[in-house]
This record gives sequence, C-alpha cells and structure tokens, in this order.
Amino acid sequence: MGQLPSSTAGVPSCRRNDVIYQSCGSMAQQDLTVFLSPLMRKKIDDGLCVANGISNLPDDCLACVFQFLAPGDRKRSSLVCRRWLEVEGQSRHRLSLNAQSDLLSAVPSLFSRFDAVTKLSLKCDRRSVSIGDDALILISLRCQNLTRLKLRSCRQLTDSGMESFAMNCKKLKKLSVGSCTFGAKGMNAVVDNCSSLEDLSVKRLRGIADGGSTEPIRPGSASSSLKMISLKDLYNGQCFAPLIIGSKNLKTLRLFRCSGEWDGVLKLVTNNIKGLSEMHLERLQVTDIGIAALSNCENLEILHLIKTPECTNLGLSSMAEKCKLLRKLHIDGWKTNKIDDEGLISVAKHCTNLQELVLIGVNLTRVSISRLASNCQKLERLALCGSETIGDAEISCIAAKCTALRKLCIKSCPVSDHGMEALALGCPNLVKVKVKKCKGVTCDGVGWLRASRESLAVNLDALVVENQNQNATVEVVVEEQQPPPAASDIGGRANGGSSSNRRSTSLKARLGLTSGRNLVSCTLRRWSSFNGASASQSH
Repeated sequence: MGQLPSSTAGVPSCRRNDVIYQSCGSMAQQDLTVFLSPLMRKKIDDGLCVANGISNLPDDCLACVFQFLAPGDRKRSSLVCRRWLEVEGQSRHRLSLNAQSDLLSAVPSLFSRFDAVTKLSLKCDRRSVSIGDDALILISLRCQNLTRLKLRSCRQLTDSGMESFAMNCKKLKKLSVGSCTFGAKGMNAVVDNCSSLEDLSVKRLRGIADGGSTEPIRPGSASSSLKMISLKDLYNGQCFAPLIIGSKNLKTLRLFRCSGEWDGVLKLVTNNIKGLSEMHLERLQVTDIGIAALSNCENLEILHLIKTPECTNLGLSSMAEKCKLLRKLHIDGWKTNKIDDEGLISVAKHCTNLQELVLIGVNLTRVSISRLASNCQKLERLALCGSETIGDAEISCIAAKCTALRKLCIKSCPVSDHGMEALALGCPNLVKVKVKKCKGVTCDGVGWLRASRESLAVNLDALVVENQNQNATVEVVVEEQQPPPAASDIGGRANGGSSSNRRSTSLKARLGLTSGRNLVSCTLRRWSSFNGASASQSH
C-alpha cells in the first residue's frame, strides 16, 4: 500500500495526539515495534512519539495496529487523516452490511475503500426489499478473494445471481444462507465452482420447497473439501442427499426440522462416509434403523438426538456398541419413555470415554446412573432435565460415584434438600451446580451445600449464589422472570458498545434461564459462560 500525505484538517490536535499515543502504546504491547527504526522504537518506549513521528510508520505496521483496536476506536482512528482512512479501509477484512435494495448504488464506493474484505455478511430486514442479482454480482466482482459469505433474508436473489457470484468468488470456504428464495441451480453453481468450500449452512431456502420438481444438489467440486453441512427448516432437505453422500471428508452433519423420512439417507451417508465425528438430529422422521446405521461411524464423538420420538433403546444400543469414541451425548426423549435404563446401560458399557451427558425427558434410575458412574470415569458434565425418576436416591448415587463430575444441572426433577446434602458430601471435583424448577429444593438445602463447599457455585432458580474462594463475599443476583428478547434485540446488543465479560456472561445466563423452550441450548450456553468466567478469574 502506498502512503498518502497526511492531512488532519477538521480533527482537533489533542484528539489526534491521543489516538496516536494510544496506538503507539498498543504497538509496544504487541511487540510491533520491530518494524520501526531504532530511533522510533526508543521514542515509543519513552512515550515521546508525537504526530510528526507517526508518519514514519509503514502502512503495514499501521494496519497491524488497527487490528488490535476495538471497533469504535478503529472507526475514530480512521478520521485522523486521509492516510489513516485509507489504511484502515484496506486492512479491514470483515464487513457486515444492511442488504436493502438501495445498497446497489453504494457498492462501488464501499468496496473501493474496503477492498480487502474476505468475510462479508449481507442481512436484510424481512419487511424491506433486499438486494438483487445486480448488487450481488457487483460485490462478487469487487471481492473476488471472499472466503466467507452470510446471506439473510435476501429474497430478491435468484439462481442467475448465485451462478455469477460462484464463478467470480471461487475461493469461498464458508457459505451460510437463511430465508432466501433461490433454488437448486444456484446451490449447484456454488458447489460446482467453489472447490475450497468447507462449511455449508442452509436454513429456510424457499426455492427448493417443491419436492416434486427440485433437482438434486450434486456433489460438485466442493465434495472433496466440505467438512460441515447444516440443514435447517427445509421442506425438501433430502435433495441435498447426493451432496452429503459425495462429501467423503465430511466431519459434521447437522439436520434440524427437515421433513421427510431420513432412515434411508442416513444409511447411505454412514456407508459412504467413515470419518463423521459429529451428528445432530433434531425433530427428524428417523427410527432405530437410521440410528443403528450410525454404528458404521466408528469415529463418532458427538451425537445429539433431540425430539426423535421413534428412537428407542434398540437403536441407541446398536449405535453405542460400535461408537466407542463417543464423548458427548445429548438425548431429548420428549417424554415418550422409549429410552430408559436399558439404552443408557449399553452406553455405559461401550462408551467409556463419555465426558458430557445431557438427558431431557428420559426416565432413568440409579441402576443406569451407577453403571455410567462406574464405567464412564471421565464424565465431567451431566444434565438431567424433566425426568420423573430422578430423586434423592439418584442424586446420592451421583454424589457417591461420579468422582470426576465438575458441572451438574438438575431441572424439573423430584429432588429435595436431602439430595443437596448428598452433593455436599460427594463429587470432590464439582465446581458448579444448577437446580431449576425442583420444588423440593429450598434455600436451606442450598445453604447447606454452600456452607459445606465454599468453592462451589450454586444456582437455585431465581437466586444465584457464588463464592469464589474462602475469603470472597457472596453475591446474590435476583433474576426477573420475563419473556426472552427477540433474536434481533440480542443481535443488536451484541453489536453495541463494549461491556465487561462479567456483564455479558450474566446476560447470557438470564436469557438461558428465562427461555425454557430449548433446554439443551440453555444448558450448553450456561456451561460456556461458566468456563469463560472461570478462565478470566484464573488470569
């Protein structure tokens, strides 16, 4: 990048000097001063670098400084002078745009400034008219090095526009499509031209809704590079079967709420792809035949069976016998009582590497819990939700035998304070307990648990009690039970001003608490939040 003459017209010198001083400080912290002359390094070390000296910075070094700034600081830095404006634009690799129809006129100027973008997000409001083929083609001509693209509610895009885009952006590695209306021809153009495609996510693609007339999605040149395929809310998701079966290096397959019978597809997939390590099946028409077919995937490590009512102990046992590397297992039985102790005993017998187990609407007893605790000695995370058979006896069994357990979640189970007392005396590695909607558990039980285990974080319904060490004070946070905010509100908060990690973690915890509709995501979100908080405290 060539350097432009510095111009600071209209920018107060005090603010300019502040930005320069902070940037030089960031350079010193990130060891970026190796790009500078010895004299400039000494000035930065002594804090003497001023406006005249900053002009000696090479453009590449200045771009490195911008990479370490927060979004707001980066925008303000681009206003310092014309050179900084250009360098900031040329060093920006990620861009998110409102994809309304009037974006077309702004594309030339936008991508003249941001000419190094490799990750692009185009989102349109559902009530607005989105960009069409002309805008997407123009963007593809300006961003031929694009590696990631996200399209949301771009309903004016057609197969022709996607075909032109795919021919211009052949380096694409990740494509995420949601609520668009182009069809199979556009998708086939992508997999035919983008030979480096690794990650494909498709949600509510309206152009393939008609199962009778939709052509199949062929493997194409992307079949050798695809590692993850996710299909959600598709009326005719089975048209992707040729692509899935032909992707020999596929590692992750996620199928959510896709209509049709999937047993046959799963048999073909598992017969042709031996390297699958992660499988998510949610609200699919799949039976024990499809689940048993997973036994061909001996490298399977993560399996989610969410609200698949036709799956029984037989299918689960067949899978467990061969998938001995399984580390994470999530089952939402939807209270159909088709998976119980029998299936879980088989899991305990064969899947000894199990580290995470989430059971929702599954009525297991201490018989299977005892086998799981004895055989799965690496089990660290356990969630038991909506089970009518999980009582104090089962919690006592967990406390006595699950010695490696670190995190425990109990929700809507007939547990009482006696179970909490048992936890206080067992599970020596336990660091966090969450008890939700268990009417038999009172504050007395939580108090007993906290008094016995001062380092344990205990969450009881609307009361959060945390004691980080023996000398720490106890923090009590009352969470109001109100409907969860809309997804747009959550996204708006995420893109807003910066906040502390603690506030972000608290917000995520509240959203997980008040939702109650997806217990699996609630549990995982909160465990992730706790891991982040623990890491920040350890530093």
